[in-house]
Amino acid sequence: MQERGALGFERHYHVTDPFIRRLGLEAELQGHSGCVNCLEWNEKGDLLASGSDDQHTIVWDPLHHKKLLSMHTGHTANIFSVKFLPHSGDRILITGAADSKVHVHDLTVKETIHMFGDHTNRVKRIATAPMWPNTFWSAAEDGLIRQYDLRENSKRSEVLIDLTEYCGQLVEAKCLTVNPQDNNYLAVGASGPFVRLYDIRMIHNHRKSMKQSPSAGVHTFCDRQKPLPDGAAQYYVAGHLPVKLPDYNNRLRVLVATYVTFSPDGTELLVNMGGEQVYLFDLTYKQRPYTFLLPKKCHTSGEVQNGKTSTNGVSNGIHLHSNGFRLSEGRAHVSPQVELPPYLERIKQQANEAFACQLWTQAIQLYSKAVQKAPNNAMLYGNRAAAYMKRKWDGDHYDALRDCLKAISLNPCHLKAHFRLARCLFELKYVAEALECLDDFKGKFPEQAHSSACDALDRDINAALFSKSDNAEDKKGSGPIRLRATGRKDSISEDEMVLRERSYDYKFRYCGHCNTTTDIKEANFFGSNAQYIVSGSDDGSFFIWEKETTNLVRVLQGDESIVNCLQPHPSYCFLATSGIDPVVRLWNPRPESETLNGRVVVDMEGASQANQRRMNADPLEVMLLNMGYRITGLTSGGAGGSDDEDSSEGQVQCRPS
Repeated sequence: MQERGALGFERHYHVTDPFIRRLGLEAELQGHSGCVNCLEWNEKGDLLASGSDDQHTIVWDPLHHKKLLSMHTGHTANIFSVKFLPHSGDRILITGAADSKVHVHDLTVKETIHMFGDHTNRVKRIATAPMWPNTFWSAAEDGLIRQYDLRENSKRSEVLIDLTEYCGQLVEAKCLTVNPQDNNYLAVGASGPFVRLYDIRMIHNHRKSMKQSPSAGVHTFCDRQKPLPDGAAQYYVAGHLPVKLPDYNNRLRVLVATYVTFSPDGTELLVNMGGEQVYLFDLTYKQRPYTFLLPKKCHTSGEVQNGKTSTNGVSNGIHLHSNGFRLSEGRAHVSPQVELPPYLERIKQQANEAFACQLWTQAIQLYSKAVQKAPNNAMLYGNRAAAYMKRKWDGDHYDALRDCLKAISLNPCHLKAHFRLARCLFELKYVAEALECLDDFKGKFPEQAHSSACDALDRDINAALFSKSDNAEDKKGSGPIRLRATGRKDSISEDEMVLRERSYDYKFRYCGHCNTTTDIKEANFFGSNAQYIVSGSDDGSFFIWEKETTNLVRVLQGDESIVNCLQPHPSYCFLATSGIDPVVRLWNPRPESETLNGRVVVDMEGASQANQRRMNADPLEVMLLNMGYRITGLTSGGAGGSDDEDSSEGQVQCRPS
């Protein structure tokens, strides 16, 4: 009992703020001759397995920096995933590779004991689960999720999920993971912005009942058998991404989930979205996207919206009435704002000063710090929205919109939040909704109706509506932009459209890294309480954020080119990383007597801005940059993403409160 209590204490406090501040390089494990694409701790944390382009897997004693075993896996191409099979005494290791094969190895005899060749494209991830002994899953670029059974009378694989039935032949599965607290739930990342959560047990029960049904073999044209039962899948997406997708496609910017993982308690899902940011989804307190397919004409409750029946007067966090977008009725009167405690007032003032100096990220981080302590203060949300709108990184206008709506819900008479909401809708391409929102703002705050900010936004909106009307006829009947298919091979099924319609939005977003060059880049929870988020980056660094504030707290240089893998130790403040370099690096808190080495990136803001520019650069420029050429347009100027500059702001938007 005492030993269990000590272990619980150790795991509870194994990652703390002082430890993060002292995190540095402990050792480099050398033994591979190619990029190290995957890392995996065993359950105890005394073994670390790695897989590489050299087609070898190595098992290390990381605590003593020793190579215990190296073996050729039998693969003929790069290894992308390596996993210990639960309940095998760390004897069985599974690998997946670019040769489309999945191999099972017995480490005690250094032999490959099973080889599965069922996939027809690169295998990107393997997943295991303690509750499912002798069972594991694979995700591959043929769009299939396969389940494997290693029992003596079986040794086979079957298709669990076929994404091509939903998204067409071009869809690729990239990553998957099983919920550590309820092994019946499997999360899958694939090409596109949507992340999928499946109930494995429901799928198996559905297929069992289909086989037992006497009419299972009889089908008509009208009687289509669903590949998955209703309720077996739930989708998640960052609310602004579906609308941004055409713009990203035009710029050859690919959105793809490169890594998914659950929090230790199984209540949160973390996604590293290639081509974008890192997102955290709350699986318990789910929320609908705020601007998700907001209809051009809003209907009263009970009417059909985009093929779905609305059951209330609220859609996507915005109150909708029969005549369109409406704020609360009547003229606004300033409502009293609850005073902040002195220490939070000081933080708010520091944030305002950073804003005045155009230090947008610093202002956002300070407002976020205050919001965590005072989550019901409308002014903090309104001010943070202003900072997001000024910074203009990818997704900032959507976060600003969320903050504006929160501020208005806390204080319906928050003048600046109302106006900023209209500007955010416009920047997010919801032009008609922005016009309605602005009209309501003028009615609610008539003294502001002819301000320079209102006039400027009015001009912007009308110009956009005029340009849209030129080709409006061409778009009639084409349906929502994110559901439109361009051809047979990537056609979206009706079932897929329904699942996308029911998607849930993110809780937190983490910015600063860059994920555009490789499709195996990881992001992970760090700490038994998941206090921190870590992610690799294309600039050779890895980034550490506070989970609850989303503030960036540490950046370390982890590779000469790209950091792809970050696997935290299960019990200690100990992190293993790898990337393009043929080494595994181990990181832990260094003694205070030791001077931290040169791997600390001091200018975290500069690194983050450079990554924003990299993400929005022309793909050819990025390729040249990776080859060592300096592109002037990429390495200088503001970090702005693709949004245009705001027009003249006037008095309602220019300063935080």
